[in-house]
Amino acid sequence: MDKSCFPDKDSFPDETKLSGFLENTYHLWHSLKTYVNQKNPDTKEEWSFPGEKYGWSFRIKDKKRAIIYLLPREKYFRVAFVFGQKATDRIMKSKIPETIKAELQEAKVYAEGRGIRIDVKDETIIQDIKELIDIKLVF
Repeated sequence: MDKSCFPDKDSFPDETKLSGFLENTYHLWHSLKTYVNQKNPDTKEEWSFPGEKYGWSFRIKDKKRAIIYLLPREKYFRVAFVFGQKATDRIMKSKIPETIKAELQEAKVYAEGRGIRIDVKDETIIQDIKELIDIKLVF
C-alpha cells in the first residue's frame, strides 16, 4: 500500500525527519516548493493528516485551491495534482509525456477535476512537473 513515511498523527513531520526519509530526493522536494513559491508568492504551505490510511502529506495552496500536493515516501516522494477541464485540455495539447497524459485521461472525474500522482525518484521528471505547475497556475 502506498502510504506516507509519516503515518503517526502524533509525530508531526519536520525538516530533519523529512530529509532522512527522502534522502537523495530531498533537494528535489525543495526545488519544487521554491518553484511554486516563486511563480506565486501568495501561497500557503501546510501539512495535513487526512487519516491513518494515508498519513501526513504536504500541500501548497493559494486562496482558492491546492496547487500541488507533495507526498513523502521512503527514499522518494510523489506529487499530486487535481486539474479542471481547461487545464486538462491544455495538458493534452502540451509536450508533457504521453504516460502522464494517459494517466490524466484515465483518471476519474470529480467535481474539482481529475487527479494524478507522479513519483519523483530523480531529476528526470522535474521539468515536466514544473510545466504542470505552470498550467495549474494559469487555470
